[in-house]
Amino acid sequence: MAFKFENLKVWQKAIDLSLLIDNLTKQFPKAELFILTSQIKRACDSISLNIAEGSTNQSNPEFARFITYSIRSNIEVVSCLHLAIKRNIMNQEDFDSIYKQCEKIHAMLIALKNSLK
Repeated sequence: MAFKFENLKVWQKAIDLSLLIDNLTKQFPKAELFILTSQIKRACDSISLNIAEGSTNQSNPEFARFITYSIRSNIEVVSCLHLAIKRNIMNQEDFDSIYKQCEKIHAMLIALKNSLK
């Protein structure tokens, strides 16, 4: 792989999460298209995008700043999941599965950020 970020397991997991979220939101009602659907997809994509952007030709403190953005985006995804459950537009099984993946990504992002200090 040509780019540093492509070898990061957390980036790979974030890409996988984006695919899951994309498939999940295809089941959301059309009324949510420009509301929750758009928000959760943008937040989820932002996780991997910030990892990639921050990893290229950046100092460790600058990379850590982009990892912080990824952490915030991951938390935003979790909040969107809670909204989807409360609005009865996703089932508990999907919620639990995606939530666990967000927890894993969160832990990996924190570890990566700490390694940059």
